[in-house]
Amino acid sequence: MKASGALRNLVEPEAFARLFCAYPPDGFDCRESAFGVPVFSTEYDLFTTLDDRLLPRLQALPFFSSWSGIARWKTCFVGSCITEYAPLPYDCAPETFVAHVRAEHAQTQKITVIKDLPNASPFLSPEDNAYAHALVGVARAAGFMEIAGQALAYVPLDDIDEDAYWARFSSSRRKDMRRKLKSLAHLGIEHVPLGDRRFDDPDLCARLYAMYEGVFEQSDIHFDKLTPAFFFALLQSRTVQGMVVLYYHDSTLIGYNICLIRDGAFIDKYVGFSYPASREHNLYFVSWFENMRLARSLGLRYYIAGWTDPEVKASLGASFTFTRHLVWIKNPLLRAALRPFRHLFEADANAFDAKHRS
Repeated sequence: MKASGALRNLVEPEAFARLFCAYPPDGFDCRESAFGVPVFSTEYDLFTTLDDRLLPRLQALPFFSSWSGIARWKTCFVGSCITEYAPLPYDCAPETFVAHVRAEHAQTQKITVIKDLPNASPFLSPEDNAYAHALVGVARAAGFMEIAGQALAYVPLDDIDEDAYWARFSSSRRKDMRRKLKSLAHLGIEHVPLGDRRFDDPDLCARLYAMYEGVFEQSDIHFDKLTPAFFFALLQSRTVQGMVVLYYHDSTLIGYNICLIRDGAFIDKYVGFSYPASREHNLYFVSWFENMRLARSLGLRYYIAGWTDPEVKASLGASFTFTRHLVWIKNPLLRAALRPFRHLFEADANAFDAKHRS
């Protein structure tokens, strides 16, 4: 039996999940609901998850920059941007939770989204997966639209050893990967636990945040920019189990990963790179294998590699599990009009389906 107020669906440490409302991303109005679940409001661009085959066609239309603003709506999200799945309460039946969301949020917001519900997640208990499944059924019956979410990449470390992992790739692919891994010979690597005294240095924390900003600015999606206060709190936390993997070239810091540890999983959460040095040393590629090696050395079962770049991660041998979003549109006419087109906002799922059909 879980203590009242505890959260289900967490892959990460609960102390980490609580940082979201304490230090919300830029422009987010964040709070905890009556059940202790994070809820936030922000302006959301509907084109963010639009099918990759359709978006370029829209962007090519005349005056796109002028009229594309019609796709940006103030939206209420039930869930969190820093956890893999929406934290949900233990002490609340699915029917009660859906009724609460409709009464407290859906009646006053143009769009309400219960985000990132697991879909038979390999990382969660059967009870948590069953709860999410029941919640989806209740919400759909109440009029919410179910939309496939992003593809979460992971490598199951206890199902396959390192030799078997390499055997998945063609000989030419193995040759290319081993060529890139030669960069390891020119790098220094440190593993520093979260909460280490080194992170009491504000200059170091500011440097790490600036490297995170560099990666964020190069990303295709600019939705949830984390703040320096969040980064400093995480780096200095002595209650969140995890580590920062630091990469050096000629004693100069050129990149890092912030990784968390919980229930047999090594969870790659945030990355920072210094350009162009990180590219010159294949740091994205190198860090993938260093994280797997480190997770294996700790006796962990999974390396969880996050939501972004699914095609790249697939080429590195990742498996994937999807989430589901539950969407309520207040205007009944708009809700009815958009329902037949919901598949257009399932970019990752559409890409995977297309690949498997080809």
